[in-house]
Amino acid sequence: MTATRWARTAMPRLLFAAAALAAVCASLAPAAAETLILSLSTHRVAITSTYTGSSIVVFGAIERDERTVARAAPYDVVITVRGPRRTTIVREKERVGPLWLNTSQRRFVDLPTYLAVLSSRPIDEIAGGAFLTRYRLGLDMQIATPGMEHLASEEPFREALLRLKNDQGLFTEEPRGVTFLTPSIFRAPITLPAVAPTGNYDVEVALFVDGAQLARQTTNFEVVKTGFEQATVTLAHDHAMFYGLGVVAMAVLFGWLATIIFRRD
Repeated sequence: MTATRWARTAMPRLLFAAAALAAVCASLAPAAAETLILSLSTHRVAITSTYTGSSIVVFGAIERDERTVARAAPYDVVITVRGPRRTTIVREKERVGPLWLNTSQRRFVDLPTYLAVLSSRPIDEIAGGAFLTRYRLGLDMQIATPGMEHLASEEPFREALLRLKNDQGLFTEEPRGVTFLTPSIFRAPITLPAVAPTGNYDVEVALFVDGAQLARQTTNFEVVKTGFEQATVTLAHDHAMFYGLGVVAMAVLFGWLATIIFRRD
């Protein structure tokens, strides 16, 4: 049998065998039993002169494959909201004689300026031990550098950062922040303080059962300035010279008016 004849007879068989093997592998691959469908009450928060904070509601639905057997345990949901990322420095002060001096510091690179973690029940009840580190659940894991989560030298700075941001309302953790309306539909309100920075916010929703992650989905919204505030920011950024001249002119004008109003005859 010549090589050409062998190729004509054997090649179709090889192609058929390869296709059959691919079909078997595809059937053995684990299909996504659950999927998450998300919706936000709004995708844009406008900051005006009367802005005192806002709230966004996350709505979610769990869609289950018809061939999947019902879960014995109830679903758990963890929602993590991350604001614009910046570098934050935490300094430790010590008293040296009559003065308080900065003696050491810790730099948190690329840290979200806003963090909120909402869950259907306490995080340590949903997943514990290695799962917390693997899925980076909770505020502690969100601000910890990978591989340095358990270093004793990091703890004082992380605790100080959490305390300061929590006082500002920028870091929050709600162990009962997610409410199931039905076994497969849930909602969760996200509270934004008045000091929330502008920019894009990522909303990550993770679905768990018995400590195992079943699905993960993300969405986002943005916080923007509007009206006079946005016009002022745009003028200062794009036309710095005219902005500076305008500020000087206003200062001179108000100073002159003050001398006229409060002048003693």
